[in-house]
Amino acid sequence: MLNFKNIALRRGVRVLFANASFTLHKGQKVGFTGANGAGKSSLFALVKNELHPDEGDFTMPPDLEVAHVAQETSATEQSAIDYVTDGDQELRRLQQQLSAAEHANDGLKIAEYHALLDTIDGYTAAARASRLLNGLGFSTEKEQRPVNSFSGGWRMRLNLAQALMCRSDVLLLDEPTNHLDLDAVIWLQDWLCKYPGTLLLISHDRDFLDTITDHIVHIEQNKAEIYTGNYSDFEKMRAEKLSQQQSAYQKQQREMAHIQSFITRFKAQATKARQAQSRIKALERMEVIAMAHVDSPFDFSFPKPEKMPNPLLSLDKADIGYGQTCIIKQVGLTISPGDRIGLLGSNGAGKSSLIKVLADEMHPLTGTKRGADALRIGYFAQHQLEQLHTDESPLWHVQQLDKQATEKDLRNFLGGFDFRGDKVLEPVKPFSGGEKARLVLALLVYQNPNLLLLDEPTNHLDLEMRHALSVALQDYQGAIVVVSHDRHLLRSVTDKFLLVAHGKVQPFDGDLDDYRVWLTEQKKLDNKSVAEPAAQSVSRKDQRKLDAEHRLKQKPLYDALKKAEQAVEKYHQEQRQLEQQLAEPSLYEESEKARLKQVMALKMQVDKALNDAEEAWMEAEDRLASAQSA
Repeated sequence: MLNFKNIALRRGVRVLFANASFTLHKGQKVGFTGANGAGKSSLFALVKNELHPDEGDFTMPPDLEVAHVAQETSATEQSAIDYVTDGDQELRRLQQQLSAAEHANDGLKIAEYHALLDTIDGYTAAARASRLLNGLGFSTEKEQRPVNSFSGGWRMRLNLAQALMCRSDVLLLDEPTNHLDLDAVIWLQDWLCKYPGTLLLISHDRDFLDTITDHIVHIEQNKAEIYTGNYSDFEKMRAEKLSQQQSAYQKQQREMAHIQSFITRFKAQATKARQAQSRIKALERMEVIAMAHVDSPFDFSFPKPEKMPNPLLSLDKADIGYGQTCIIKQVGLTISPGDRIGLLGSNGAGKSSLIKVLADEMHPLTGTKRGADALRIGYFAQHQLEQLHTDESPLWHVQQLDKQATEKDLRNFLGGFDFRGDKVLEPVKPFSGGEKARLVLALLVYQNPNLLLLDEPTNHLDLEMRHALSVALQDYQGAIVVVSHDRHLLRSVTDKFLLVAHGKVQPFDGDLDDYRVWLTEQKKLDNKSVAEPAAQSVSRKDQRKLDAEHRLKQKPLYDALKKAEQAVEKYHQEQRQLEQQLAEPSLYEESEKARLKQVMALKMQVDKALNDAEEAWMEAEDRLASAQSA
């Protein structure tokens, strides 16, 4: 057990919390909540013995194995699967001892270490590491890539997998979903529900906390208190306490009015009964949630767009990708006022690329995109946090959008995003990721867009800000397209899902629970599933040899796929050239009849060849997928 008795923690002269007393027992799954800077991470540092209490006592059994996610990843040449396997430190220690015994030809020690490896399931370690990598989105091919070949976000996934690999008694996870897509979040949620040890979890993902936790430690007003139940249970208990405060009552009623108007609008527009019922239930829960956030420091809304042309934006037969690589083919999409679209699909399927094309940050490889003359796009993506002028203040940033506005009006506006007092004049550079994200959202709101394109808008945002954003989006009268791993946000603000998968964008007829079922079915067909070794006697060397033989057998299928992709690209180029010729007015003059007939005939041939090549490409993908899942 972890015993906190009259604990006080300070940061400099500021008291984070004091007189905190609670006990966490074996097997409990505890969520830690509170505003950014309240002291959640400091509590974790206490458990990791990186910090000592300023007052009180913290005790835990000395032999507990505590696992946490490393914040840094060394730029090593080590393979991803070996790096993850390092998380099982006892396994690595036994392997080193076994190697030394073999070198010394000590038969008794060799037998002893083999028996110990068997006891800790050491012979299945490679399979366990592979399953962890698979669940977090790594393909079989990526398992063998060196760690230093991965980007920062993927390295954080490797660190997470390494922490999960540890056969720990206590697991500390601080915002583990920040670098994950929705598929990986759902997988991690299921894994943590089965975790047998004591879990301490910091997260701003409401659904994630709800599903996993059975206790909540909430830090506010210099107190850390423990509540029994999941996050929704905690909200209800806190709501009962806060709703008694008369000063908070009016704000609560205002938020509930927003929510009720959105429920009414949704009921009027919904056409899919199953999704409608799921959404109405989720939105009705929002009334209880509103009560638990009546003292939130955030209070903002989107103004009504000045113009709402119909349609706002459309894509017709658009191929989307980078360079010679097409990720999504033949996208047809029309966005109209009031549309609330959530994009579903695995990491790398093309969701962010689609949003970039809609935001005019990328151009489609083929096809057309049309935007209305009065279209005003508000685009949020993580890279925009790095594009802030770090030496300037929040006030300066908003002033660049409206030179005529008074400082008083801009201060009032920024106050809704919790930039108050001297904070509005401070340079952005030392701001946290959450503060920068709030500023980018504030700039977006101020520009009064009629189409919002949001790519993971809740990363770095705490629960209070996420709630304020969802309330503001519910009352927003423009159109929304959103990618998010925050299922609560998706349930609250979208009424239509598009699935980006297998190179296509198609309507998804269902809700997020149906999407989870779809993911499970896809896993059965997926090339990432890794079978258990046929026998424990298969060594790592032999396993690598088997893997290499398996890849060699699949080489003709990879070659066929590459050839098909090259053919599709070749005919796409020829098709574009012929379309440019057909767009020339001179081709339709009387003297050019013969050449026009020739170009049109050639265009028909290329169109047919392109269609055949695309079918061959899809067949090659299917054959490869079948071979990999066999």
